[in-house]
Amino acid sequence: MKKIQKKESKSTYELLKTMCAIHAPSGNESAMTNFILEYVKTNAGSWKQKPKVFAGEGFQDNIVLVFGKPRTAVFAHLDSIGFTVRYGKQLVKIGGPVLKNGFLLSGSDSKGSQTAELQVAENKETGGLKLTYKAPRDFETGTDLVFKASWREDEDYVQCSYMDNRLGVYAALKLAETLKNGAVVFSTWEEHGGGSVAYLQKFLFEKYKISQGLISDISWISDGVHPGKGPVISLRDSLIPRRSYVNKIVAVAQKFGCAFQLEVEGSGGSDGKELQMAAAPWDWCFIGAAEQQVHSPDEKVHKKDIEGMISLYKLLMKEL
Repeated sequence: MKKIQKKESKSTYELLKTMCAIHAPSGNESAMTNFILEYVKTNAGSWKQKPKVFAGEGFQDNIVLVFGKPRTAVFAHLDSIGFTVRYGKQLVKIGGPVLKNGFLLSGSDSKGSQTAELQVAENKETGGLKLTYKAPRDFETGTDLVFKASWREDEDYVQCSYMDNRLGVYAALKLAETLKNGAVVFSTWEEHGGGSVAYLQKFLFEKYKISQGLISDISWISDGVHPGKGPVISLRDSLIPRRSYVNKIVAVAQKFGCAFQLEVEGSGGSDGKELQMAAAPWDWCFIGAAEQQVHSPDEKVHKKDIEGMISLYKLLMKEL
């Protein structure tokens, strides 16, 4: 008797899987930008409300989607951490990647694409770390490298490099399917100093009088934040959002019985920092699923936290 092979079912997270493999470190986000624009063009016709799309000249590699009469804006950054090739085989960090010998990196220059291996050693001259790579040939100076994507999925978790912040982008796109009134902003440079939200918030405040935001980004599992217990609503990180606004968000989540966890950290940041520093009176709150093995090739997130994050965003955009 022939053994019947079980057909492998397609993951619910195919979109997320695809985005995790797109090369888009800080400063070189155009591949993600083009992907999002094409995705919106292809899918917006089936959404409840077709958005106005602001992109291109004057927006650099950022995208703003405006639905109906917006009151609140959701910010999700497109970029990732990575490395820049200096000279020869030297590397300079983009953002704050985890540094470990043997991590696989990928990149492309005029000679083509190749996979490299991260090499970490002590720099005896400076007392710091010396970062290099091992590969069949040298990359051209200025080439940016990212962690090579390796998607893993089981019943409870998805795992890959760059859940931070392709998962935040994924949640924003799922929100867009049913959003009637609101703005969705896909920003750049967040992992390496920021800068784009400074002018994007100005555009939204002046054109649409929006002054409240939600940050669709990924946090970390800690002694007070656990996988599978719901997305975090952050009370603070390196900055402190206005408590009355955060209390309003918590009250909505409690009223509708949403699973969530309160987060208190003394470090870390997000696009929220540029809203807080803006001349306009913005309120903001970081809300997102938490991951294990942050800024490594093995970022891991519980599926319950992903679904809870999307559900909470859909609810908040109606209630705020």
